[in-house]
Amino acid sequence: METTTNTQRATTVRWPRWAAYAAAAWSLLYGGLGLYWALGGVGFPFGEGDIPDARAESLLGASTAAGTAPVIAALGFAGAALALIMARVRPGGAALAPTTARVRSRDAVLALTTARVRPRGAIRVAVLATAWLAAFTLVGLIPDARVLTAVAYAPIVLVGLPFGWPDVNYFEVALPWPVLNLILCLAGGVLWAGAALAFQRRTGDSCGGCGRSEHRSATWTAPASAARWGRWAAYTAFVIPLFYAVIRWAWALNIPLLFSEEGLRWLHQTGLVWAGAALATLAAGGGVLTLGLVHRWGEVWPRWVLGLRGRRVPPAFPVTFASTVTVVLMSAGTEAVRITKWSDPVAWMSSPMTYWPIWAVALGVATLGYHLRRRGRCRHCGLL
Repeated sequence: METTTNTQRATTVRWPRWAAYAAAAWSLLYGGLGLYWALGGVGFPFGEGDIPDARAESLLGASTAAGTAPVIAALGFAGAALALIMARVRPGGAALAPTTARVRSRDAVLALTTARVRPRGAIRVAVLATAWLAAFTLVGLIPDARVLTAVAYAPIVLVGLPFGWPDVNYFEVALPWPVLNLILCLAGGVLWAGAALAFQRRTGDSCGGCGRSEHRSATWTAPASAARWGRWAAYTAFVIPLFYAVIRWAWALNIPLLFSEEGLRWLHQTGLVWAGAALATLAAGGGVLTLGLVHRWGEVWPRWVLGLRGRRVPPAFPVTFASTVTVVLMSAGTEAVRITKWSDPVAWMSSPMTYWPIWAVALGVATLGYHLRRRGRCRHCGLL
């Protein structure tokens, strides 16, 4: 028992230490890819190197290797330098501004990465804004709905694999290199979010493991408060996928709900309507699982879960799963915002994709509420 406790404590303390280093490594790797593409390397995954049918909906659909790859290289290397600076920051020590003023420009990065400094004021805000902007760009702007498609159809393909259905190569259709690159960018965004959060806590006199502070308290993070607003978010995240599911099920029943009869005939002729129905069922099931974030069966395994019923649900399990879905939904939701015809109220109000950003936010808020309700006393700082 003591060994487990020590391991948990070590894990809680360690992740803020390596988060910025992981973001730096990712940025250096991707900056290297940008340099490779800028020098004429093959495999540029955006714009001219992307799948033709996807270029119109991609944020970088008009980009070229000659024009965009050098920018990717520069941003990657600059991001790696910034992440290393963030990694070296520790509570206490000198301010960042005098340190940068005393070093020569060619030695600035080396001096900052070896000094234990603590930025304050406008400099801290600028670093945090840059880090969070990098995270949002990599999670919400560059990836598109193809990531959601690849993730959502994966379990359907696995179930149908023994029966030879669907009759397509999943990796060729759903996971070509441009889509794998989007997933790589998504992973980089998650690493940058972790680095930004760790830096924010470290420079804000907060516990690196839980974010709480002895000098201030927030009533909205209290378990009772989190239970209230988390419940609203969870039910919102439950209803939205049902709207999508009802439309897809109607198509499977040959009902042209919010769709043309010609398009519906094509879906039935190709058999894609059944893949859509399976996806709708998966979405509805995910909506039901969201309710576990605010009900007791999300804390104790229910009776129908064989081998686990009655046991405590590890909080990390639903938090990790729901957070992953939230990140994937966010990338699809921002694309929906870009491509929706907002000038046509009837079109966007009747489109399920319009509500994906709300679904992503609601699921993320519900997940945060679940985490705050169940986190208990911090094993590192001891605060409750």
